[in-house]
Amino acid sequence: MFDSIFSTPVTVSEFFIMAGAAILSGLVFAWIMSFRIRSKKRFFLVVAIVPFIVASVITFVKGSIGAGVAVGGAFSLIRFRSAPGSVDEIAAILVAMGSGIAFGMGFVAYGVIILLALSIVYLLLSLLPIFEHKKMSQERLLRITIPESLEYSGAFDEIFKHYLISYENAGVKTTGMGSMFRLSFKIQMKDASEEKSFIDELRTKNGNLEIAILPYTEANNQL
Repeated sequence: MFDSIFSTPVTVSEFFIMAGAAILSGLVFAWIMSFRIRSKKRFFLVVAIVPFIVASVITFVKGSIGAGVAVGGAFSLIRFRSAPGSVDEIAAILVAMGSGIAFGMGFVAYGVIILLALSIVYLLLSLLPIFEHKKMSQERLLRITIPESLEYSGAFDEIFKHYLISYENAGVKTTGMGSMFRLSFKIQMKDASEEKSFIDELRTKNGNLEIAILPYTEANNQL
């Protein structure tokens, strides 16, 4: 059951057995992952067929170093044509590719186990209250746009001390062709219900320019 189904050369029946197993288990894997990953339908369709695509490549370039290098270079170009994905999306793609290698080598049972077992493990771990720190869940990213004429160093400290438990400067950049600055702070509110009052007081300082309060993540904190 756990031996490779491929002979040398690969027969038509062996290829179709591999293709059926890769596509069906890929569809099940994408369906299970769709319960926890928020993404577009097209992403899950791609994840479903990635095992078969990778398996086909591995099957046909097996034993040919030159063909393998050429295909690897072609796949690397996809990275420059793809929008950045979330950590969950990248993990799903990696799992699908890993199973595709198993399918491509003829180890159908291992390919199915990789897809289904890891999707179930991912679901169970995501439901458990682990790696969730209360302080981190309360952190927000504050972005304030100010005119270039405003001296921003310490300009908002009084307001921050009134409404925030803690705040940390997360960077500054110019915007609007250099006519404005955008300040970023990692903050923790004392009372989430006072968010509107907090923003209203900030508006009196920044000339009613744009203010945003977002969930704080490393991906979000891109100036």
